[in-house]
Amino acid sequence: MTSGCDERAWLNEVVVGNMTQSDLDEVLAIEHQSFPSAWSRSSYERELRNRNSYYLTARHGDAVIGYFGMWVVLDEAHITTLAVHPSYRRRGLGAHLLAHLMELARRRGASRVTLEVREGNHAAIAMYRKFGFEPKGVLPGYYGDTKENGVVMWKVISSRGQTGHVH
Repeated sequence: MTSGCDERAWLNEVVVGNMTQSDLDEVLAIEHQSFPSAWSRSSYERELRNRNSYYLTARHGDAVIGYFGMWVVLDEAHITTLAVHPSYRRRGLGAHLLAHLMELARRRGASRVTLEVREGNHAAIAMYRKFGFEPKGVLPGYYGDTKENGVVMWKVISSRGQTGHVH
């Protein structure tokens, strides 16, 4: 943690870049610490080959400290994952990554962004709400490992695709 007035100045040292095969050991370590039902290495390998997928890591020094993934199909971006190493949580990194993700979605032509989140993941839901995501529905028992409901959230980021012209 930094000292002084700006507790988030350290985020300027975070480098966000494309996830590669060589990142997967660190990504999977965070994955297993973050989710009750973790994705497998083969799932990430498949996503890295998918031309509609964008998977990026956040590095602080030499260490991967967070990552996210999304698909962009036509004008819709779908957030597939976003995780932060436990040592870096509650320090602004999740919001930093989400802002980066939203900008990437815009650059890739998305007019809306959607995601599912566990109903009990109040911290994530609060962060998504701060970014303007709104709950649009509930998927009963969506998460097979715990039978927890999934909350579908979404945000319009551009009017393109809705009215036929770009603003």
